[in-house]
Amino acid sequence: MSSSNNKATSKSSSAGLGAKIKNMTDTNLLLTITIVVFFVMYIGAMIIQGAGFLKPQTFFNILNANAALIILSCGLSIVMITGGIDISVGGVTALISMSCAVYLDYHNGNVATSLLIALAIGLAFGVFQGFLVAYLDIQPFIVTLAGMFFARGMTTIVNTAPFNVANEAFVALKGTRINVPGMGSVNKLGKYVNAYVEIGVIVALIVVIVFFCILKWTKLGRSFYAVGGNSQSALMLGINVKRTRFIAHVLCGLLAGIGGFVYFLHVGSGSASHASGAEMDAIAASIIGGTMLTGGVGNILGTFFGVLSLSTIQNIVASAGLDQAWWTGITRAVMLCIFLIIQSVVIARKKK
Repeated sequence: MSSSNNKATSKSSSAGLGAKIKNMTDTNLLLTITIVVFFVMYIGAMIIQGAGFLKPQTFFNILNANAALIILSCGLSIVMITGGIDISVGGVTALISMSCAVYLDYHNGNVATSLLIALAIGLAFGVFQGFLVAYLDIQPFIVTLAGMFFARGMTTIVNTAPFNVANEAFVALKGTRINVPGMGSVNKLGKYVNAYVEIGVIVALIVVIVFFCILKWTKLGRSFYAVGGNSQSALMLGINVKRTRFIAHVLCGLLAGIGGFVYFLHVGSGSASHASGAEMDAIAASIIGGTMLTGGVGNILGTFFGVLSLSTIQNIVASAGLDQAWWTGITRAVMLCIFLIIQSVVIARKKK
C-alpha cells in the first residue's frame, strides 16, 4: 500500500514539475537553463580542477576582465529583443579608448571630460544608426556593419600607434580596487590577500540591475518585447514601433559609450586593435543568455550569466592546459550551437 502511495506521489510531483516547466514563459525557461548551465560548469570546475577555481578571487577576476563585455552585451540584448542587431559596438569601444587616451595624454585632459567624450561617441552612433534603422527602414545589420567600419577607420585617424596612458589621475583611477570583505585567501607565503573588484564591475552590476528593471517593470520594456515578438500586433496595440526601435539603438549606443569607457579603464591604453571581436562575443553572450535572434525573447540577467559562462569555459580550457587560441574558439562554438539548438526547441514548443 505504501509502495503504491509512493508511486502516486512520485507521479504527481513529476506531473507538477512538468506543468511548471510547461507554464514557464520562453524568457524564463531560457534564463533558467542559462543559470543552471553556468553553475554546473563552475561547480564542476571547482570539483574536478580545484585549485584556482576554489578561490573567490578567480570568480572576481572573471568579472574584472568582462565588466565591459557585460555592459556591451546588455545593449545588444535590448536591440536583439526588438528584432534588430548591432555589430558596431566593438569598433565604437576601440574608438572611445583611442579618443580618450589621446585626449588625456596629448591634450592634458581630465577624467570627467574623457567620460563625457565616451558617452557622446556612443550616443552619436546610437542616434544616427537608430534613425537609419527605425525611420528609414534600412536593415540593422547593414547599418551597423557600416558603423563598425567607420568606427575602426576613425580610430586609426585619431591615432595610429598604440600607447599606454600616463595621465596621473587616470592611472590612479585605473588602479583603484574595491575590497570584498571575507572573500580573501592566503597566498603561498602565508599572507592573507583581500579579494577585490575593479570599479568597472560596480558599473556593470548597476547597468544589469537598471536595465533588468526597465525590461521587467516598465512600459518601455514591454514595448521592446512586443515589437520584437510581432511588430504588426504591436502597432495595432498602439505602440510606436519606429520610436521603440530608435530608443533601443540609442540605449545600445549609450551602453557602448559606458562599456567603452569601462574597457578603457581596464586596459589603460589606446589601440586600433582594441575590442577586436567584442561585438561577436556580446552577441554570443546574449544568445547563450536566452535572447533570441528572432526577437521578443530575452533577459538582461540571462545575458549577465551568458558572459560569465563564456568566460568560465575559457578558464576551464586554459586550466586544462589547452592554451592555444583555437581551443577556446572551438569550445565557444560548441556552446553557442548547443544554446541555438535549445532555442530552436523553445520556438517549436511555442508554435505547438
